[in-house]
Amino acid sequence: MVSKPTGRMYVFKRGGRKEEVHLDKITSRIQKLCYGLNMDVVDPVSITLKVVNGVYSGVTTTELDTLAAETAITKSGEHPDYATLAARIAISNLHKETKKQFTEVIDDLYDPDNEEQLPAISEDIYQIITQHTDRLNACIIYDRDFSYSYFGFKILEQSFLKRINGKVVERPQHMLMRIAINIHRDDIDSVIATYNLLSERYYMHTTHTLFSAASPKAQLCSSFLMMMPDDSIDGIFKCVTNCGIISKHGGSIGVNIHNIRAKGTYIAGTNGVSNGLVPMLGVFDHVALFTMDVSTKSTAKLSIYLEPWHADTFEFLNLRKPTGKDEIRARDLSYAMWIPDLFMKRVEANGIWSLMCPHQCPGLADSWGPEFETLYEKYESEGKFVRQVQAQDLWKAMIVSQSETGGPSMLYKDACNRLSNQKHCGTVRGGSFDAEVVAYTAPEEIAVCCQASIAVDMFVSADRKSFDFASLMNVTKVVTKNLDKMIDANYYVLPAEKSASLKHRPIGIGIQGLADAFILLKMPFSSEQAALLNKQIFETIYYGALEASSELAEVNGQYPSYTGSPVSEGKLQFDMWGIEPTDLWNWTQLREKIKTKGVRNSLLVAQLSTTTASQILGDSDSVEPYRAYVTSMKVSSGEFQVVNHHLLRDLTDRGLWGESMRNEIIANQGSIQNISEVPDDLKEIYKTSWEISQKVILNMAADRAPFIDQSQNLNIHIERPSYGALSSMHFYGWKKGLKTGMGQLRDKPVLKTVNMLAGKVQSVLQIQKHGDSEEIDELEEIRKKQEEEEDKNMASLVCSLKNPEACEMCGS
Repeated sequence: MVSKPTGRMYVFKRGGRKEEVHLDKITSRIQKLCYGLNMDVVDPVSITLKVVNGVYSGVTTTELDTLAAETAITKSGEHPDYATLAARIAISNLHKETKKQFTEVIDDLYDPDNEEQLPAISEDIYQIITQHTDRLNACIIYDRDFSYSYFGFKILEQSFLKRINGKVVERPQHMLMRIAINIHRDDIDSVIATYNLLSERYYMHTTHTLFSAASPKAQLCSSFLMMMPDDSIDGIFKCVTNCGIISKHGGSIGVNIHNIRAKGTYIAGTNGVSNGLVPMLGVFDHVALFTMDVSTKSTAKLSIYLEPWHADTFEFLNLRKPTGKDEIRARDLSYAMWIPDLFMKRVEANGIWSLMCPHQCPGLADSWGPEFETLYEKYESEGKFVRQVQAQDLWKAMIVSQSETGGPSMLYKDACNRLSNQKHCGTVRGGSFDAEVVAYTAPEEIAVCCQASIAVDMFVSADRKSFDFASLMNVTKVVTKNLDKMIDANYYVLPAEKSASLKHRPIGIGIQGLADAFILLKMPFSSEQAALLNKQIFETIYYGALEASSELAEVNGQYPSYTGSPVSEGKLQFDMWGIEPTDLWNWTQLREKIKTKGVRNSLLVAQLSTTTASQILGDSDSVEPYRAYVTSMKVSSGEFQVVNHHLLRDLTDRGLWGESMRNEIIANQGSIQNISEVPDDLKEIYKTSWEISQKVILNMAADRAPFIDQSQNLNIHIERPSYGALSSMHFYGWKKGLKTGMGQLRDKPVLKTVNMLAGKVQSVLQIQKHGDSEEIDELEEIRKKQEEEEDKNMASLVCSLKNPEACEMCGS
């Protein structure tokens, strides 16, 4: 029996009507949403009791629903059905707050009845929708909203569903239909087919598409790559302006700056000398702060690429470090090294490395392979370098920066060019913000890439015994054709974007949910079965994308820069790797089709980061293992721990789940490896990224790489990243032929905090001239331990370079 609060309490209904609170109505509403749940476990009354504590006179029904949903989600650790109930309450609340008919919502967005708010729907899209009102309204299935998890739905609600006067007016199904119409316009059959794939959660577009689809300036593409147009004030500020304009519309950007002269280089026009890269990048840093990604409301995403022969490289590597003067730091940018093979060979041989200025040594950024090496060694022999260092000293500076900041990313210039289907256009000079898009850029060509991720866990059979490759191939073909249409539907803010996009027509298809697929199929991440599935998933995606692109070329023609490309000469990505695919698909037949028809897109596959998209669909991120099987979540009523839904159900099915088990997993930071009650077979399946050898991760990356014609967002997880482990890992990935050796380095946050604290001890001691002697002794002890740790780190680095086959990272 639920006790009522004393005195009369009133609630405001959604229509504004005032009504006395009836607590039995709250319980009844929650009970109605418990259909199909285990009522031996789920207790609606317990949720009502919590809601009662939040009741006050004048409370709204929306606030009551919000509190009920948050109460249910905090109880999800008791049983997974509580998480289902939380999502149902939250989504049901939105449904009550919004109009059902898609076209009515579009009417409101087109004419928001507010002079200060511009139409959120473009005129041409609005006209298409009004011409097909009945059919579009009829095909939307609103029950599919209830397939989202509580947190997946909340992300959509907070960031992507359209608002009028700050109030959400869209439902998730409305958003998905809006995307499908922006892609296909008045091809309503294709609109409905794409809507169904999206709403059934087979694939997801990037956040930029979710936010801006069907708007008057619909920026549907997510990744942009550009180079400095010219080594001059005009060129630099043109690039700054372009970055600001693209960031304003929600794009993430990779900028290569190899052609900017080094510090101290003479400038004839002013009779002065260059200030080098650092002050210039301070300007870009402020651009990142000033502009904002419109979808995530976060700082603009800019990644700066530099080759290691540039004379300002050491200063470049320090820019993101947490300590140091602000005027020589630029901490809101990301950084990437664009590394030629020659540098890796010099490091391995403990050779000399020459640092040069591109103004004095032109052409280095515009060449690769033997041509680069010949030119570089020519400049060395002529003494045109700024200075020379031990290659291993620069290598150490890169490793130290990564251990302190997680970056720079590591991409290998020669692999990116040697294996590029755009190499006939010229030298590829850099990659994207997340290091997965690798495309040609020129002073008047800004590379643009539309991307999407396929949820591969959706192709595991219902009995969890097989994987449906045929369905994956068919979905890939639809996604390929959708992304190609987006190239034409996209709003380009700069002419250099549009011309490059239409000339090369690149797209990037990736996946999410790989770890989920392994778990559903009971495959340990490091097993041979998982390795084969990983490879064949990407074989399938590459095959499907090529076949769809060839079908598009038959109808619409080849992309303009097709002639001279490796594909036009019969060389597919795996041919350039010297790898034979499995017998899963008929590649001979596809080759004949491409030979006759060509392809519509220069690039097709890029394994992108899918963090937000995965949270929306409830999948594991990208191709990564789970970092932990318990995560901390925040709601307005507080913070609580959520256990991974796969593990929760497996433990529940075996009768192992309970408060004690939950507390043990939390105490073990989301790992089950040290919990004796958990069977060994589950321990093998549920290893975290910290418990899987990074050699396994790199081998998987190398196995799928011959079927990825762009590159991969490859994050590395090492709990305690010693210099030796990082060095060994980089050399292993380089020798495997990877284009991206590392996106970002992930370590345990608590360890990073301890290391940063220890790193500040020296400065504390310097200013602490007076004080408690015991406190000073304690700080001195921390400093000594830090020095000992640094000595061990350096020893491990030296060892890794002298004994590369020892490969310390294999046990990481």
